[in-house]
Amino acid sequence: MTSLAMIEAAAHRLSGQAVRTPLLSSPFLDRIAGRRVLVKPECLQHTGSFKFRGAWSAVSALAPEVRARGVIAYSSGNHAQGVALAAARHGIAAVIVMPSDAPEVKIANTRALGGEVVLYDRARESREEIGAALAAERGLTLIRPYDEPQVIAGQGTVGLEIAEQAAEAGVTRGDVLICCGGGGLSSGIALALEAHAPDLRPRPCEPEGFDDVKRSLAAGQISRNTAESGNICDAILTPQPGEITFPILHRLCGPGLAVTEDEAMRAMALAFARLRIVLEPGGAVALAAALFRPEEIDGDAVIVVASGGNVDAGLFRTALDRFGAET
Repeated sequence: MTSLAMIEAAAHRLSGQAVRTPLLSSPFLDRIAGRRVLVKPECLQHTGSFKFRGAWSAVSALAPEVRARGVIAYSSGNHAQGVALAAARHGIAAVIVMPSDAPEVKIANTRALGGEVVLYDRARESREEIGAALAAERGLTLIRPYDEPQVIAGQGTVGLEIAEQAAEAGVTRGDVLICCGGGGLSSGIALALEAHAPDLRPRPCEPEGFDDVKRSLAAGQISRNTAESGNICDAILTPQPGEITFPILHRLCGPGLAVTEDEAMRAMALAFARLRIVLEPGGAVALAAALFRPEEIDGDAVIVVASGGNVDAGLFRTALDRFGAET
């Protein structure tokens, strides 16, 4: 299981490798939310999402002789790019199993970063089975996207930074909204905040219809989504919370939040207009929750993790065309 010591060790290994992203704010967003909104833009991280942190943590923690044989991962795109870059910087091979309906920009970027992409049909094939078979055949080490202790440790470094930056901004109590798929980022942040900012409450955010973490937290046990695709928030569509992540989420997180696709796209337009950052739909759900679910949030200030910005140009233009006039 991931521990605070592992998160702090991951932070040491990430020093000089990862971007320490800032906390951004805008009076326009504060006005919409009815409270102070501080946004941590992990879209500015290497490869355009927080996933580089977990990928580097996991790859750098491998024994040299194991790492030299190469790594394999499965992902719809952001973990794929993080692992591909981490592997390239270590001078090793990376095989990435990606759904054929993943955004083309994510597939292209993964290849450009040196990853060998293996496409699959997520409606008919299991990425876990494909990944396990390739790992056994080629002697590769599998780096799971969220149910992996060292990946969680790397994502937890976001929480270490939030604890320090929130204190600097005078925020010691309130909700921390986190875009959530399988729960690696949310659980890592939760562990870091438990130790360094216990009055900041982590809260997972998801798209409606794919809110397995929200439902699981409410039920006290893992709940599975009935579908695995069919929503624009592709970066955070997972079948269910992880076996490793869910106990952490259940112990440390507040209730989950869910937003509509339109709200995610509106948050994308507002983030661009008011913060000048680019978010993908899955990376905007936490901001959408902060702006459009104010009655479900506690405190005079809310911290938002904007988790990724790898959006296809066409979809981004659609968001700006539909909601830009409202910004």
